[in-house]
Amino acid sequence: MALSKVDYNSLNVTPAASKALKWNSTPNGFETGDIGGDLVLLETQTASSDSTITFDSSIDSTYKEYIFKFIDVHPSANAYFSMNGRDGGSSYDAIKTTTFFNAQHFEDDTSTVLEYDASRDLAQGTGIQHSSTYAGTGNDESINGEMHLFDPSSTTFVKHFIIRTCGVTNNPAAFDSYISGYFNVTAAIDGVQFSMSSGNIDAGTFKMYGVT
Repeated sequence: MALSKVDYNSLNVTPAASKALKWNSTPNGFETGDIGGDLVLLETQTASSDSTITFDSSIDSTYKEYIFKFIDVHPSANAYFSMNGRDGGSSYDAIKTTTFFNAQHFEDDTSTVLEYDASRDLAQGTGIQHSSTYAGTGNDESINGEMHLFDPSSTTFVKHFIIRTCGVTNNPAAFDSYISGYFNVTAAIDGVQFSMSSGNIDAGTFKMYGVT
């Protein structure tokens, strides 16, 4: 049986931003294209003493999953990092049912915490969802994490989300917070807004990605 040989000079492997290589039916064999699971950066915002950071465009049926990343978010006052959603109107008050638990380890090693926090969850609530433990304001302190929002344009199913954050409490202590739940609305979720439970977002970088 004869061996088939590929002339490497005929292969087009020129890279492209945010693309991967895949086989096609042409003689040179390759093309660039989206591969499932790729992250497509849609928007970046930088906070500077803002009361809210809002993503109100590009959340549509293009992607089945959106990921929001928050990097070095510094609060102006001791507060909970928080989230809310918009379901087609002008207000960020979509109905939510959620869970909240967290772990903490104090810097002086005197205490550790692993608990479900029933005071931070919602049962068909429209207010902000606390998305971190009570965070401190030290110059070297910040909050980091991400939120996954699944199929926000569905008008059949509730819209689920998962949030995980880490940071420094005002004690001080390291914290790791887990929040999940769903927007219990039939309308699409077309906007997501981040804020602090009190005070402003003094600084921080926020990014929104679509997942192919």
